[in-house]
Amino acid sequence: MVEQIGIDRLTGIIAFARSASLGSYTAAARSLSVSPSAVSKSVQRLEEHLGISLFSRTTRSLTLTAEGRDLHERALRLLREAEEIEQAAVAARGEPSGTLKVTAPLPIGANLVAPALPRFRERFPTVSVDLRLGDTFTDIIEEGIDVAIRVGEPADSRLIARKLAPNRVCAFASPDYIKRRGVPARPEDLVHHDCVNFRHQSTGQPLRWPFKVGDRLLEIVPNAAIVVDNSDAVAAITVAGGGIGMSATYVAAPYLEHGELVPVLKEYAVDRFNITALWPESRRGNPTVKAFVAFLGEVFPAEAAWDRIFAASEAAQPS
Repeated sequence: MVEQIGIDRLTGIIAFARSASLGSYTAAARSLSVSPSAVSKSVQRLEEHLGISLFSRTTRSLTLTAEGRDLHERALRLLREAEEIEQAAVAARGEPSGTLKVTAPLPIGANLVAPALPRFRERFPTVSVDLRLGDTFTDIIEEGIDVAIRVGEPADSRLIARKLAPNRVCAFASPDYIKRRGVPARPEDLVHHDCVNFRHQSTGQPLRWPFKVGDRLLEIVPNAAIVVDNSDAVAAITVAGGGIGMSATYVAAPYLEHGELVPVLKEYAVDRFNITALWPESRRGNPTVKAFVAFLGEVFPAEAAWDRIFAASEAAQPS
């Protein structure tokens, strides 16, 4: 008689598959909404039951053993089949419900998505939202994400994509800084100014500032007086008179409305990539995903309020 697989062993297989795909117990725990120690213990119990080591462990990383590599693909197939069963059941139910896992870059999530979530839940009270913010982009299928909001075009054929809005960026400064230091007439003049730059958390690289010069795109990395790894902090520093900073219009718009920032080199502003919603092909029939993607069309309207504010703002002029 074939021994029936137990819940503990299934839990161990899920923990093992996620840990192997994401490279750490911490990342796996985050995707499964449990603690890293729970993931570690589940994997250890699975190893004890199988009588083999699945990982070679160091203090910094997990590396699959030869046996682990062989079992990983089998475990992924099992999870994909379980996912298909779950999605078929959700589609049959027909009404949005359950937990929706959403990921977005920090500035988009904090400034645009998070404030709209109470309105979404008012409309769909049986849906709970797990919103995950950060600049590190991981495999949304491996993480079990339902909808991802990202800047740029997807390269993964397993994902469905919908353009939400252009990611329009421009340089900004406070009126106080302009009064003290003047206004650059061309992007090249930024060398004579204090600049506040953004550093990507995922790569550690500074942001290359894009400017549309005629028919070409000019990118420069300014010699920054202050570098920070958070887009909202860039805006806060520029509002405080710390220099000229590059920001998306949705981040700058509230400060423009209150006269705390003014556009600099506005005629060189660029629509830099697009803000895009992505979801796995397996979620195509999921009513909760459908409802949220439709709702994102309201959060990102064809004529966004932040871009209207930017268009109406007076650019700082060289004296």
